[in-house]
Amino acid sequence: MPPMLRERIQKSGARYYYFDTGGRPRREIPLGKDYSVALMRWAELTSPADSEIPYRITFSWVADQYQALVIPTKAPRTQSDNLKELEKLRQFFSQPTHAPLDEIEPHHVRKYLDWRGKQAKTRANREKALLSHLWNWSRQQGYTKLPNPCAGVKGFRELGRSFYVETELMEAIASCAEPVIAAAIRLAYLTGQRPSDVRKMSFEHVHGDELFVEQNKTGVKRRIALRDPGGALNQLGQLILELKSGRGDSTRSLQHLLLADEQTPLTEAMLKNGFHRAKQRTLDQLVEIKRHDLIPDLQKMQFRDLRAKAGSDVAETDVRRAQLLLGHKKMAMTEHYVRSKRGFRVAPTR
Repeated sequence: MPPMLRERIQKSGARYYYFDTGGRPRREIPLGKDYSVALMRWAELTSPADSEIPYRITFSWVADQYQALVIPTKAPRTQSDNLKELEKLRQFFSQPTHAPLDEIEPHHVRKYLDWRGKQAKTRANREKALLSHLWNWSRQQGYTKLPNPCAGVKGFRELGRSFYVETELMEAIASCAEPVIAAAIRLAYLTGQRPSDVRKMSFEHVHGDELFVEQNKTGVKRRIALRDPGGALNQLGQLILELKSGRGDSTRSLQHLLLADEQTPLTEAMLKNGFHRAKQRTLDQLVEIKRHDLIPDLQKMQFRDLRAKAGSDVAETDVRRAQLLLGHKKMAMTEHYVRSKRGFRVAPTR
């Protein structure tokens, strides 16, 4: 509660708000049982310097508080996504007039989904999820006492990405890629990590015979072996040895496994553009050798599909190992993830 604003619950269950002036004997000014009205009266009774809550709490004001206090605590990629999602929510709930928070109802959320769904159904679902989290946070802060208007409002059905990269196609793209992109392809497949985690991998993360990984999205930590049980370097160990060969270590930036040049770690844009160029060269090669059967999959493929391929390939022999590699908290998530990509290999009845 804001300073000097007090709430009391009567035996009947009714809630009443008071302004506590302090001092002795204590003097309290009744502000009524409506929280929004009580806040308005509270703001009038306090000095402008102490008044941080507006007379009427609007969605726009709460969105500003959420952006300043909550979003910075999230992972970098989530922060970026949330800022874009919040901007869309502001467009709807703050124009042409600022919507009071307590006047947002489930049918408004439905209208938002219908409006946003005309452009992007998946993004509409993500923005509804952010609105739900923002609302629950607002309840905890005392900005509203109303139930979450997102409850019971169904979003759009989403179908998981089911594309699987065949090994032949992956190797064809790697062979046509620039050296750093080819290394990124191999590194992403061998470690099974997300593109952002692959780009930040460094020689400083190599300790003994293990590559230490901490996932940006979930904070999950993994130690990926660089040698097989017999002690010989596995493919990942050999790749890191290749990348280390001839690499200087005079500056911290040079410790990244993937460098665009001698002084520049591979960025998201560099990876995206480099992978696109590799796909274009692969397309030209497939046309030249008349392998038109691979072209549809080439056009569908994204760099992030390498993580799904890694999980699916490992799950062929050990689903639990696939779960550990991918960093999923629950086995059900891994099973769904793998099935949607390729499906489990099973024996026939006879």
